[in-house]
Amino acid sequence: MAMQDVYDFFYDVNSHLTRKGLQRLDDMLRPAIMSGVLSDMLTASLAKHSRTLRENQYFNGHPDLIVQGVYPGNAVKAGAVGVEVKTTRKAGGAVDTHGAREQWMCVFVYDVDTETEPALDRRPMTFTEVYLGHVAIDDFRRNPRGELGTRTATLHKNGIQKLRQSWVYRLG
Repeated sequence: MAMQDVYDFFYDVNSHLTRKGLQRLDDMLRPAIMSGVLSDMLTASLAKHSRTLRENQYFNGHPDLIVQGVYPGNAVKAGAVGVEVKTTRKAGGAVDTHGAREQWMCVFVYDVDTETEPALDRRPMTFTEVYLGHVAIDDFRRNPRGELGTRTATLHKNGIQKLRQSWVYRLG
């Protein structure tokens, strides 16, 4: 249902934009922005359709979805009970996080057609894989940090294999 909510949104917005002679939203947004928008939309939709999960009301709090009533005001800066929602264009679900944590992780993999010409003939954004699994701190590798970069962590080879075993959806 959450994926369908996103599909419906993009269909409505892209139909409106292209009728006005503008680019599709998929083509306007830079990849990092697109990923953030999709993560926020999926988090909101999953909470809407869930009996017990709610959006974390703490700005930029972790995890994105928390179990209703566990934290006061359904808000926590860094909680242990909930689900972190991530999106990526990388097949297989490898995605950077802001730190290695023991957590439930839900990763949506999506595809955006950026090559078909003319652009009006491009395929709509499509979710191709969804993974939902519990990962531990030892499942991550720390990524080197550049002079201006933010420290990140990514599931290492065994960690990503662990997550991939918990697939929920695979297209085709």
